[in-house]
Parts: sequence; structure tokens; C-alpha cells
Amino acid sequence: MDLSRRDFIVSSSAAAAGAVSPAQAQAPVQLAQAGGGAPSPRGFDPADPALKYELVIANGDVLDPSQKLRGKRDIGIRYGQIAAIAPSIPADRAVQRIDVAGKLVTPGLVDLHTHLCPHLGLGLPADELVGITCTTTAVSAGDAGWHTWGVFRHLALANSRTRLFSFVHIASIGLAGGLAPGEMLNIEYANVDGCAKVVAENPDTVLGVKVRITDSVVGQNGLEPLRRAIRAAEMAGKGVRVMCHIGAAPGNLADLLNLLRPGDVLTHAYSGAGNNTVQNGQLLPAARAAKQRGVIIDVGHGGGSFDFTVCEPAMQQGMPPDTISSDIHSVSINTPGYPTLPWVMSKFLALGMSLEDVVARATVEPAKIIGRVPGLGTLQVGAPADLAIMELVSGPVEFVDTRNNKRTGQQKLMPYLTIRGGRPFGRPPLPTPFVY
Repeated sequence: MDLSRRDFIVSSSAAAAGAVSPAQAQAPVQLAQAGGGAPSPRGFDPADPALKYELVIANGDVLDPSQKLRGKRDIGIRYGQIAAIAPSIPADRAVQRIDVAGKLVTPGLVDLHTHLCPHLGLGLPADELVGITCTTTAVSAGDAGWHTWGVFRHLALANSRTRLFSFVHIASIGLAGGLAPGEMLNIEYANVDGCAKVVAENPDTVLGVKVRITDSVVGQNGLEPLRRAIRAAEMAGKGVRVMCHIGAAPGNLADLLNLLRPGDVLTHAYSGAGNNTVQNGQLLPAARAAKQRGVIIDVGHGGGSFDFTVCEPAMQQGMPPDTISSDIHSVSINTPGYPTLPWVMSKFLALGMSLEDVVARATVEPAKIIGRVPGLGTLQVGAPADLAIMELVSGPVEFVDTRNNKRTGQQKLMPYLTIRGGRPFGRPPLPTPFVY
């Protein structure tokens, strides 16, 4: 049997661990396809009438698209997991209780496109941003290539409360040079085997391969970096995705779009940087076809990659976003578009999406793409106790895109408190041991 590198590494590790079936050995890849699976409570019985909760988030307006749930609820947390969602939980069953009456409570936000490795290029420290992003899970979009992967693994990943995943850049140097010069001007940096090796060896945290296809980044190399990224993903194993950044793409954009496979991610899908998915007010047929065959349409707002005049017709003509992401980094956060994830979500409220759909595209939908953590992006019992608590503020608000186009909305999401693994950011932990 011909095993890919990723298949070989995962199955070899399983064999070393003991009696593990081939199906179990493939679990990381299968989860990426299945969306992470259903959560299962660990260490407690949720039906126990005497169960004591370490934390109760009380009186919130709870919205969980994964369960089609909306209404006033109390949320009980035990061992870092969701232990109960009920109309009311008695105060004497909570060690700590935080009243969030009047606030919107959703699963912790999941940002599919970020740059949160401050040790590389334009990255920012994830945990320091939680107060303005409500993001509990984030994906590094190519900060590291195979030469620099150890920096992300040992410095960013190991030292962050925020749950981090990544795409490994096809360029061996990743984004070590920041936004310039283009990392793909020298095609020799696109080392297929080196990239595939890192992806295959890190199935717990790596989702796939990142590539930037913008004329100033690729120069005369055209679509060759994308072709190499796809080859690296295929070498690394089944279910490995490619995230393809588009800006002013070289040549005919349809040629690029036609290369993308079902499950690959097209990020900056509404960029106004030049050669984009909407031209002369019309959605390119190749863009609609990509969406229809299962290419993931990701926002990736950033500092130069979101244009209302592209997004509006694209949504109207059959290409709404599958995931809403920020592309937050040290440059974009200082631009007028202000791409924190709640602010980007608010722009889609202004574009006519329902609150339920907007929240889904920043919680359960990107969590399905990550596919590594059962229950991620949900408030199901047994899921990680990651919560975003925001104020849904009504009243006129003006939004600006990355081309200085403005739109007016009537609602905005403002971060209030974030819970990660059952503990609030910005509040000291309770003394231990707990007294139950």
C-alpha cells in the first residue's frame, strides 16, 4: 500500500502508542473532514442534580447557531467544558457567578485568518488582543514556512492561552519579511518536500498550506507557487487544505480559481486590489463555480483586502462568505478598516446578513474547517468552555472598507468579556482547591 508522508507519520505514531486501529490512526485527518465530531463530557455527569459548577455565566442572551439556540440562558462550566445550558441555574450551585444580563453570549469566536506570531514578520501576540477580539481560537495564515516553523511551534503555540492552529507557508521563509519583499519572487523558496514534511509531522495543529498569489509577491512565477502548494498538500495526506490569498492576481483569475480543490480556502475573496472575483459589477463564472464545488470562501479583511463594492455584488450573485475572518496583524490593525473580528462581523450585519448567520461564520463554520476539537465553535454540553460575551449595540454606525468606501449600519458588536477553557480573560483565577 502506498502511504503518503502524513499517513505514514500518523499511523507510525499510533502503532508506537499501542493497540490503535487504522481508523483511529487516521483520526486527525478524518476530523478535518468531519468537522471535529460531537463533544463528550469528561469528568462529570451533566445529569447529576447535585453537580457544582466552577463558573456560571448568568442571564445572557445566548446565541449558538450550531444548536439553533437563541434565548435567555445560564451556562454552567465544569472542568473547562460546557456542563449545562438552562433557563436558570441556582446560585448555590456556582462557585463563581458572572451576571451578563443584556449581553449577547456566543461560542468563543474562531478566526480562520490571522497573523498572531509576534516573533515572525507582522504577527501580533494573540492573548493581548483577546479584549478587543473575543477570539478564543485563531489560525496563523502562513506566518511560518518550513524553515521557520519551529518559531511558531515553540514560541507562539506553546506560550498562548488562545488556541492556535496554522497553515504552513509554501515559502520556506514564511512571512518573515513581513509584507515586502515578496516571498515568492524566488521560486526556489517554494520547497514542496520541506513544506509537506512539516504539515505531515504536525497534524494536531497544521491545517494545510498557505500561498499568496499576488503579482507583486510572485513576480514572473505566476501560478507556480499555487501549483507547488497543492502538490505539498497532496503529499502531506488526505484532507490537507490549501489557503490561497488573492490580491491583484497575475494573468486570468479564472486560471487560479480553477486550480482550487473542494475544501481549499480562497481568502481575501472580496479584495478590491485589482484582478478580483467581481469585474465590471459581475461575479466571475469561475468564482461562482469554485463556490459551488466546495471551495471555502473566506473574508480575510486585513488592511487592504475587503471592498464593499466587490462583496455586495458577490453576495447577491451567489458567492456569500463561508467564513468571516479578520486577517489581523501589526499593519492592518492600524488601518481605518479596523479588522478586529467583531468589527468585521458588524460590517456583514450592515450588508444584510442575519445575526445568526454572521455568528455561525465566525464560530461553528470555521471550527468545522479546523476539525480538530470536538464541539469547537459550539455551546454544546461537553464542548470547550470558550465563550464570547459581547454587547449588540443598536444605533447608526459608519463602517469603512480598505478602499475607503463607506456603509452605514444599525448595529455593532462590541466585546465585553471572553472565556477560554472556563476561565475569564482579564480576571484572576480563583484560589485552589475549590470547595464544593
